Amino acid sequence: MKIRRTLVSLTAMATVASLAACAAPESDNGSGGGDSDAASATSAKDLGGLDALVEAAQEEGELNVIALPPDWANYGEVISTFEDKYDIKVNSDQPTAASQEEINAAKELKGTKRAPDVFDLGQSVALANTDMFAPYQVETWDTIPEEFKAPDGEWVNDYGGYMAIGYDSAVVPDVTEVADLLKPEFKGKVALNGDPTQAGAAFSGVMMAAIAQGGSPDDIAPGVDFFADLKKAGNFLTVDPDSTTIEQGTTPVVIDWDYLGAAAAANVDTWKTVVPSEAVVAGYYYQAINADAPHPAAARLWQEFLYSDEGQNLWLKGGARPVRGESMAEAGTIDAKLWDALPEVTGDPVIPSNEQTETAGAYLAKNWSKAIR
Repeated sequence: MKIRRTLVSLTAMATVASLAACAAPESDNGSGGGDSDAASATSAKDLGGLDALVEAAQEEGELNVIALPPDWANYGEVISTFEDKYDIKVNSDQPTAASQEEINAAKELKGTKRAPDVFDLGQSVALANTDMFAPYQVETWDTIPEEFKAPDGEWVNDYGGYMAIGYDSAVVPDVTEVADLLKPEFKGKVALNGDPTQAGAAFSGVMMAAIAQGGSPDDIAPGVDFFADLKKAGNFLTVDPDSTTIEQGTTPVVIDWDYLGAAAAANVDTWKTVVPSEAVVAGYYYQAINADAPHPAAARLWQEFLYSDEGQNLWLKGGARPVRGESMAEAGTIDAKLWDALPEVTGDPVIPSNEQTETAGAYLAKNWSKAIR
């Protein structure tokens, strides 16, 4: 089957995925959120409307984001646009850490001005930590599909994509299926984005391999076995890939989200990305506000910006599929050129349930390190 440009046609929760981590301004002094009206606001109306929210956020003057590499879903432009639009400084740090590290940072920095204001998390980490999130409904709430948001606004899916294999076609042969990566031509060339026990992108990469090898969302073991075979063949690189390693040629093959492949292609002319039709794994990330945000008004304004037409189109510009894409297309507010340019994906999508994700995560925790050591 051909999958729609957004993942709205999928009725289950999006699969686990993970980003990078931590944020912070420089001072350790000061307390976290909770002492302003914004800290308890569940919508802009609670503060008197969007203009009042903007004013409160500008009084705070700063926003701490976490886990947002600039070349991931166009976050660099998202951040700079927000800064210019509202004259609010965005503090971003440790852009290559994993989702769990976001949560760890929030706990470690709780009560300080250095704590993250907002999160962008993979499924398993997000759903395990909802007690840390502040409910909030953006002004465009009604245009976000019900299956992609918590009823009270504790979390909202933001952008999605498909697990893919990106590769430098000038270095390795064309890839058509996951099994190709075991060939001798790929010796010392295949990297996975992160540790699957920590990072959702890596988790989904192992899930993709599992399905390609006859496994299922209920059985990720074949995926672990595949990477063990990849390591035994000398093909697996224990290098955490990013735009630098791709451009330098250190990681000529990368298992990661399709929109990150699109970002790589912008700087490496010979870079190609394929979503294996025998193992289509789809997923959204989870956006949430830290209940202890030191800048509660800026955190809420950030959400308003991300789910505005402008913010959603900026993610689309990065090759990701914005969660409001379908409704924006119907309303004529989507960037039509970018929307039409999104590649169609052939195959039946796999979206592990929460329970399947937990079971797979437990298996990985026990077996991953043994398989690739």
